[in-house]
Amino acid sequence: MATGVRKLILSAVAVAALSGAGYGGYGWWTTGRFMESTDNAYVQSDITIVSPKVSAYVREVRVAENQLVRAGDVLAVLDDRDFRSKLLESEAAVAAQKAALGTLDSKLDLQRAIIDQAAATLASAEAEQRRAQQDFDRNRSLASDSWTSRQKLETSDADLRKAVAQVAKARAALAAEHDQVGVLRATRTETEARLAQAEAALDSARSDLNNTVIRAAVDGVVGNRGVQVGQYARPGVQMLALVPLPDVYIVANFKETQLAHMRPGQSVAVSVDAFPGQKLDGTVESFAPASGSKFSLLPPENATGNFTKIVQRVPVRIALPRDNALSGLLRPGLSVVAEVDTRSGDHSAHALNGGVFGALVSKQAVAAK
Repeated sequence: MATGVRKLILSAVAVAALSGAGYGGYGWWTTGRFMESTDNAYVQSDITIVSPKVSAYVREVRVAENQLVRAGDVLAVLDDRDFRSKLLESEAAVAAQKAALGTLDSKLDLQRAIIDQAAATLASAEAEQRRAQQDFDRNRSLASDSWTSRQKLETSDADLRKAVAQVAKARAALAAEHDQVGVLRATRTETEARLAQAEAALDSARSDLNNTVIRAAVDGVVGNRGVQVGQYARPGVQMLALVPLPDVYIVANFKETQLAHMRPGQSVAVSVDAFPGQKLDGTVESFAPASGSKFSLLPPENATGNFTKIVQRVPVRIALPRDNALSGLLRPGLSVVAEVDTRSGDHSAHALNGGVFGALVSKQAVAAK
């Protein structure tokens, strides 16, 4: 009897094992073989680093650590006394150049009147020359018939020569006044350039003054605040960071051997370690243009030394809906497990970013034919 019971138990165990294996095999065949999973995945966000554009001492800090701010809110205020002085100096320089431009315009107007005066003087000198020429011709004719004295002829000749000289002098004066117009116009062009330079310096000074008030570029939560009142701020040196919550996404580093059937648009099940038992629905959004090792500080050079093949990983960006169940609770850096269902999404040859993997699949299909 004991033997029969043992056989019955063994048979039951065997049936259960076969049933479990069959169920497991069925599950793998229908679903499991299409799922690609990795725990090398993390919550990410496009964090904005805030740094000043000008150098100055910090006068005020208006935000606290972990404070929610909106785009345009004032984060900090720098000491602006030097920048206000620079602005006043630039405004004075612009005013001076504008005044110089006005003076040159007045000189040009005056020069036109001087040219008219010189033209009138030339006309008078030419009229006097014509009169002297007529007197000389008359006296010369009379002197040839002895109707006038030699002295009077010489006097009329001297008057004619003087009139000719006066005409030449008037013409030279008129030409000089015309040339003076060109000089004034060139000076005006130079002054306009100086005015443009002064206005550019004024815009720069005004921009520097505005940059002493540091505002938030995006909506987000203040983090890593390292700025304090009295600190000397320098351009490019981080003051704080803005994390645009709840706008987060997942970066999952899949092995290269898992990418064959992955495409943008495929659904992803996301499990966050910090919130066990709760899954989020995501979507494959894009693929990195290279493996993670190529973007490292010292990329590996496989053409030198001994070679050991290592499976590479490619970062895959996974989008999360803004209204997901953990909206506002997820923080960049949290660990997650991402599982991609490769049955969904676009399976066209060039669905992947840039068509890199798609082109490879297409070439393999052509070679198979």
